[in-house]
Amino acid sequence: MHDISQQDFGLITDLIREHAAQAPTRRALVEGERTLAYGALDALMDRTAAALQHAGVRVGEAIAICASPSIEYAVVFLGALRAGIAVAPLAPSSTPESLLRMAADAQARLFFLDAGVAAALDAAAVASGTAGALPRIALDGAAFGPALHDWLAPEGAKPAHADIQPETPFNIIYSSGTTGEPKGIVQGHGMRWAHVQRGDQFSYGPDTVTVLATPLYSNTTLVMFFPTLAFGGTV
Repeated sequence: MHDISQQDFGLITDLIREHAAQAPTRRALVEGERTLAYGALDALMDRTAAALQHAGVRVGEAIAICASPSIEYAVVFLGALRAGIAVAPLAPSSTPESLLRMAADAQARLFFLDAGVAAALDAAAVASGTAGALPRIALDGAAFGPALHDWLAPEGAKPAHADIQPETPFNIIYSSGTTGEPKGIVQGHGMRWAHVQRGDQFSYGPDTVTVLATPLYSNTTLVMFFPTLAFGGTV
């Protein structure tokens, strides 16, 4: 793999593709007894990116994810990034009303949820008159919307090239805010690339195993999650 520290800008998703080509059976993601190797991860990222493009979500637009951490969560996050689509990862502990406001503030085109979050949202969505306003996809195969495995583009699908620049939005992190209302912080691909470059100083590599006990909506989690995968390690 090329020297990341000498590259002014690159894409984390391109590095994952390189690892998939060089070591397709190496473990990328582990969740309990479940594992996903780099080759399979790369293919699922392509299918996710292609499905998002087919749904009309464009570079620079956003999706929202609110669910417990899972392999599916990570796949959707990474697949969206490959398509140049920003991800707004939201905390399941937020009130249903707050989740709806954050998704609206992010101008999310799709909402990826698990059953627990979907059940909590239903009453709030009906009460606010927003029920059905934002298409929902079930990460865990629940019946509240299309299951992720059915929604994905077919096996072997490839997304169209996405023109991603350093300033292209990568994610939207919601803080508690000084007024108590969550505020969206837009972070670009360039900033995340800088995090990956710093990872070289901490000896990230293919033998790295990062154990996450914090959620994927937390920036402190993401600053370890992405460099681990960028250097071919295991999360």
